[in-house]
Amino acid sequence: MRARWFVAVMTVAVTLVSGCGGGSTGDKKGGGDAPTIALFLPESKTTRYEAFDRPLFEAKVKALCADCKLLYANADQDAAKQQQQVEAALAQGADVLVLDAVDASAVASLVNQAKQKKVPVIAYDRLISEITYEYYVSFNNVRVGEMQGQALLDALTKAGTADKGKIVMLNGAPTDPSSADYKTGAHKVLDGKVQIGREFDTPDWSPDKAQQEMEQAITALGRDSIVGVLSANDGMAGGAIAAMKRAGYPALPPITGQDAELAAVQRILTGEQYMTIYLDIRQEAEKAAELAVALGKGEKPAAPTKVANGTGDIPAFLLDPIAVTADRIKDTIVKDGFYKTSDICTGPVVAACAKAGIQ
Repeated sequence: MRARWFVAVMTVAVTLVSGCGGGSTGDKKGGGDAPTIALFLPESKTTRYEAFDRPLFEAKVKALCADCKLLYANADQDAAKQQQQVEAALAQGADVLVLDAVDASAVASLVNQAKQKKVPVIAYDRLISEITYEYYVSFNNVRVGEMQGQALLDALTKAGTADKGKIVMLNGAPTDPSSADYKTGAHKVLDGKVQIGREFDTPDWSPDKAQQEMEQAITALGRDSIVGVLSANDGMAGGAIAAMKRAGYPALPPITGQDAELAAVQRILTGEQYMTIYLDIRQEAEKAAELAVALGKGEKPAAPTKVANGTGDIPAFLLDPIAVTADRIKDTIVKDGFYKTSDICTGPVVAACAKAGIQ
């Protein structure tokens, strides 16, 4: 799998975000050079990565270490492309890697390359298996699934439909270990309490593929028998909603989500989507940035917990997710400044915002 380093450097666009500067005392590298920190994100179909993770991470690094150099690359859901990006960054002298893997079960060789160069690695958002490394920064993913499952069960119970039909489960990408955690959590809550009519592991977290899967479920189960949808994220929820609208649902059943995408927040307010999981991405990105800067300076802060990845126990920072329905948007997403009211309350959403007390 390994490409020659000079081929990787010539063929892969790893964007140098900031220029060189004078080093600070205590930097990891000798000669006064400031450390170079490389951030790798997996894809751009999920809006959070380019809209939040990258800018928040970069801003925190620069606030903590004005002279630190930053490398950035997005793999566009292509594992081979990500491999080239990581190898190119190592060839360019990266001192710390922050890696959100496209295929978290297939990047052990990249982590090993970093180890050989004495470059520490932080697994960001997705747990990397089969090798040890410095840190894992993410959310409590099993808890995310439990929250989604409980929210859906609560909605079905309130509507009196929990035992009147079947639900459809749209899980995330099978290459993302977080998907397995979400699924585990959801099943812990739902098994034995609702009937699961169809369940899909959706490649690439693709909204288009989720729409196709939902169309298949409607065809197989019948429109009127589907009483709810457990969608692992907001993008796929949007695909499922499109399928249900196309099938002519007179009223949409409750559907879950995750990531608090702007379109999803608006759908929740207008009643098309029941809930989302709000992840404080600022907290996640800034924690990863703090650790990256510390590692770049030769420090290693203690982690509050550890997570087993099949090879060892990885020092971990696991953040708390928040379940958000329409009545909680104001006190969570808006209060935290995740979106401005003017971003949310546009067009047909204005009246729904007023009803929810969002002005």
